[in-house]
Amino acid sequence: MAVRVLVVDDSGFFRRRIVDILNADPSLEVVGTASNGQEAIDQVIALKPDVVTMDIEMPVMDGITAVRRIMARQPTAILMFSSLTFEGAKATLDALEAGAVDFLPKRFEDIARDQQEARDVLCRRVRTIGRRAAVRSGRDNGSRATAPAPKSAPPATGRSIAQPSVATAPRASRGSGDRAPPVLRDFKVVLIGTSTGGPLALQKVLAALPAHFPLPLLLVQHMPASFTPAFAQRLDQLCSIRVKEAEDGDALQPGLALLAPGGRQMQVECRGGQSRVRITESAVDQHYRPCVDVTFNSAAACFRGDALVIVMTGMGADGREGARLLKRCGSTVWAQDEATCVVYGMPAAIAEAGLADRILPLPQIGKLLAEAC
Repeated sequence: MAVRVLVVDDSGFFRRRIVDILNADPSLEVVGTASNGQEAIDQVIALKPDVVTMDIEMPVMDGITAVRRIMARQPTAILMFSSLTFEGAKATLDALEAGAVDFLPKRFEDIARDQQEARDVLCRRVRTIGRRAAVRSGRDNGSRATAPAPKSAPPATGRSIAQPSVATAPRASRGSGDRAPPVLRDFKVVLIGTSTGGPLALQKVLAALPAHFPLPLLLVQHMPASFTPAFAQRLDQLCSIRVKEAEDGDALQPGLALLAPGGRQMQVECRGGQSRVRITESAVDQHYRPCVDVTFNSAAACFRGDALVIVMTGMGADGREGARLLKRCGSTVWAQDEATCVVYGMPAAIAEAGLADRILPLPQIGKLLAEAC
């Protein structure tokens, strides 16, 4: 069954462009268009699409207001189109907080090397969130909207990142019953990897933590370079712990969450009893920028079995191989459950590989970490 899409944008040229791209994919069907937020609300109620692609700045009613009202009246999966500016990032984060599930840059050249790749990215994103929404609504009884990495794809860490030298003999992870909080003194760091649906998931987890949280946190969220400063700023304002976009040389500190900068890679190194992050440029062949596996792999060499690893909502399988390495060293791995994920891809990869010590609903993750304090 095709994913049914409503395209919303005040530019007739852009609407036609999106319609043509989506209708060229046999798994997608554009069922309507709208030129402003009010028209979008009316069309959502009348057509009940699986996915809405939504512009932010429009006459009559802007996209953020439309998202908020759609989610109140007819909850629907909404993909925002955004400009890659600091102000565009803030508006997109507002839209995600209002209920949108994901976003893409409005300039396709910002997400792909050529037009065909951009078309593929757009169709894959719409298809994935649409199928997930259809399954949740009961309209589609088919397979879940998991988007695993292609079998032929190289590891997301890229060739330029050396695998850390660690012992290959497995050590027992310090997992326990799902309802018991972890013993935080067993760990030296919390590592969290997310993608689609991650901004709101991270906000919910971090907002639950007290200011005196005793461990440093490293966060990797798939996000453009222009978005991570605004996202880190927003998290810092909303949370009791401190949150900042990571800069090269930042020291890991208790109660401080360092967010990997978009477009680059965040690694961690330990020297003389001090742990610091290293920010490096992404290799040409690295698909994810930032990449969860890159950060996790470096943490395995630095912390071995002393990391609490959390993989939450997102497409693909980024984080699986890094979590496998950390698990082999004795670290503990948590995965978000399917029911509370926007897209059950990255956590599914962890669970299906047998790496998860706990599979937890999103509200339980922050609650358990807070209770452990």
